Formats: sequence, C-alpha cells, structure tokens
Amino acid sequence: MEISHVIRGEEWLPSLALHYQLYQAFGWDAPEFAHLPLILKPTGKGKLSKRDGDKLGFPVFPLLWEDPKTNEVSRGYKEDGYFADAMVNFLAFLGWNPGTEQEIFSLEELIAAFDLKKVNKSGARFDPDKIKWFNHHYMQEQNNEELADIFKNSTPELADIDTSYIAMAINLIKERATFVSDFWDLSHFFFVTPTSYDEKASKKALKEGTEDLMKQLIAILNANTDFSVETLTTEIKGWITSNEISFGKVMMPLRLALVGALQGPDVFDIIYMIGKNETVKRIEKLIATI
Repeated sequence: MEISHVIRGEEWLPSLALHYQLYQAFGWDAPEFAHLPLILKPTGKGKLSKRDGDKLGFPVFPLLWEDPKTNEVSRGYKEDGYFADAMVNFLAFLGWNPGTEQEIFSLEELIAAFDLKKVNKSGARFDPDKIKWFNHHYMQEQNNEELADIFKNSTPELADIDTSYIAMAINLIKERATFVSDFWDLSHFFFVTPTSYDEKASKKALKEGTEDLMKQLIAILNANTDFSVETLTTEIKGWITSNEISFGKVMMPLRLALVGALQGPDVFDIIYMIGKNETVKRIEKLIATI
C-alpha cells in the first residue's frame, strides 16, 4: 500500500492491536503508527468541540462549513481573517514543542524541526488568544500593498481610493491590528472626515483658549509651503515651544479635529496623509463646535 506512517488522534489507541492484526491477516507490512494528544477545550478540561467554539466565539473549522443535514453554517478561520501561515504555525505547537524559545516558524522551518519524538503525551489546550497573537505577528509580515487590496475589496467606502494611498495608511496602523477587519476602525479618518467627536475626549481636549490656539495653528499651516512630516513637526513643535504652550493644549484638540478621538498614529503623519486643505477644514469644523 506504500503507506509508511499513520498519524492520528489518541482516541484510536484502543484499536491499534486490531489494526495490526488486520495487516498481518492480509500479509502486509504494517506502517509506523503515531498517536497525537487530543486538542482540549480552552479550560483544559475535555476535548475541543464545535459547541465550544460557538459558546466562546471562535471557529473550529479551517473554512466555512455547512452541515448538509441541518444546513447550519459554521464560519471558518479563513473567513474570520486568519492568515494560513499563522494557522499552520499555531497548530504545529498544539502538542509539540521544538525544545527552544522560538515560536515563529516558516513552513520550511517547521518541516526541518518537527520530530514525532517531541510530541507531548498530554492533551494540548486550545488557546484562542494565542492564535490571535500569531495572526498579529503575521499581519506585520504582510506586504502593505497586498493588504490594501484585501482591505479595499472588502470595504465599499474605499472603492474610489487609490490603492497606494490605502497601503500608506495601513503602514501607519497595522501594528495595532490583528485582522484586516480591524483596519477601518483604526484608519477611517484617513478616508472620511469625522462626523462627531468622542464626548470624553472632547471634555479632555477642549479648554479655554483652544479656539485661539487652533486659529493660530491654521495660520501656520496655511503659511507652510513644504508640507513634509519633518517640516510640519519642526514648525509646529517650534511654535509650541517658543510660545511656552503646553503640548497637550495644542496636540489633543488637533488630534480630536483630525480623528474624532484621542487615539491614532502620529498626528504629523495624519496631517501629511490627508493634506493641508483637509487638515484646515477639519480644524475649522472643530472650532465651529467650541
């Protein structure tokens, strides 16, 4: 039969003697049998099941699957935005360990390092957070242009946006992303003007004197002819320092105007990306709400 190894779950161990006898009865050479530990629930108690995934909010299938009897649809890891390399790397560590501190392996490295002798005998606890950790790592390894294509194709708001611009935005926010589906919440302000401001952020950022400072900032931006990140950083920080203004009094309302909240990448990167006209328009919009 030319089968050299049979690798299966440990629940098959009670049938091993019977299978050896079947090979002997047919006069065949028996292959090498290896039995892998079960994948356990996140709690470590009992075998992982579809019900556990449904209850705790993670897939248990690699791809979307529809039960032919009930027509019940179960989502898969691919549809949930997990990268194939992340999935393979994660699964390799369920019940196996290379004996080193290394956790990130390419497929080629896994093939070279894998040894059945290093497979654990005890069950492997499935950790949904760990696979997210792997996916976050592989997200950082992905090409920004390829991610931009995926993001654009899944986001109607980006239909008319240049892919290279989307890739530049992704480069600034993907460090905080685990899935491509995270991109819009982390980057929407690169593509659309904020329609509202976070209430808590507004109370923190908008103080007495904010309106005047924002008007001074607009004047600096309008006078700027070199709209590079370096020049913007030097001129605006220089103005703040020379006038002995608290950075928070300028940077917080500026970020609020640009993003609608107080989170996001470097303010000067945002200004450079959206351009002078859009930056001024957003600051003016904020002033109108004060």
